[in-house]
Amino acid sequence: MKKTLTYTLALLILMTACESVTPTAISAPQTPPIVDSATAASTPLTELSLGAGYGVSGSWFELYFTNPESPLASQKTGGPDIPLAKSIDEARLSVDVAIYSLSLNSIRDALLRAHGRGVQVRMVMESDNLDRTDPQKLKDAGIPIIGDRREGLMHNKFVVIDNSEVWVGSMNFTDSGAYTDNNNLMRIHSTKMAEDYTKEFEEMFTDDKFGPDVVAETPNPRVTIDGTPIDIYFSPDDQVQAGLLDLIDNARESIYFLAFSFTANPLGEAIRDRAAEGVIVSGVMEVDQIKSNFGTEYDPFRQAGLDVFEDGNPGLLHHKVMVIDESIVIFGSYNFTDSAETRNDENLLVIYNKEIAAQFMAEFQRVYDQAH
Repeated sequence: MKKTLTYTLALLILMTACESVTPTAISAPQTPPIVDSATAASTPLTELSLGAGYGVSGSWFELYFTNPESPLASQKTGGPDIPLAKSIDEARLSVDVAIYSLSLNSIRDALLRAHGRGVQVRMVMESDNLDRTDPQKLKDAGIPIIGDRREGLMHNKFVVIDNSEVWVGSMNFTDSGAYTDNNNLMRIHSTKMAEDYTKEFEEMFTDDKFGPDVVAETPNPRVTIDGTPIDIYFSPDDQVQAGLLDLIDNARESIYFLAFSFTANPLGEAIRDRAAEGVIVSGVMEVDQIKSNFGTEYDPFRQAGLDVFEDGNPGLLHHKVMVIDESIVIFGSYNFTDSAETRNDENLLVIYNKEIAAQFMAEFQRVYDQAH
């Protein structure tokens, strides 16, 4: 039987943002901060109006989730792409985009407008998707786009604007990504994080290094903003799976996950081990991937008696999310697969913040309520 979850949504005023960087070894997983009710960062939140989705803002971020059930979703309007397009429209210097696929007119047109007013616009894409109509229109307008030209995927979904903010999450810039699928998208105001993502972008766009050719050179692997530690990982160069295993192994109370694709046995085994020790485990997985993936972790989860179900969205459950102890959020483009670990260009954030975790728990509940 499916369990009922509870969560608290904080709606308070904004705070002034500040950030710091903790020097750490970039070639090894970060040591997780201890996060509990006494030490977790507090981030007052304000609800944001979004026609086809959900949104909240804090002093240093905006967080959005798609809502495929919204009446506006079928009209392809009012989704998380709208605030992203607005941010691109406000760009003054530069817009760097690393995206697996692009077909959203809102983003295409915002990039064309930015280019037209003299903003430097550059893109990196998965080569298999370069022949779509919208990338071709950008190229025809003179916007440089580099494909990865290899078997592994350029699977990132991030935008860096004016070297001061990063948009990151699971959402491809496609009609289905913004309006049919379950996805997340986060805007983070941080020059240090922008430096990290710009470095990763330059490795692909300027150095033409993709996948295993890239080395671990993240300038600021841990950034702290308003008391919230954030670990920044890029794959395959930053040993992401080892970092995830460390977080899972240190889970004390609960592990919740939403997974498009979950085939990485070490991660699945670690979760099952924690469940055997009494940690609450609950998850939802994309049904099409369960049926098509070789070595899916769904069957072992179910065989272990875990509270894991197939998603009920006719579109895709496209999240790649874990919430540890309702205090630590893991998300990005990184699916829980060996390909994400060893072959694809991916990114992942670990955010240590209870209020942000509560927002992802609210999204978990929405998806879980549809699961079967």
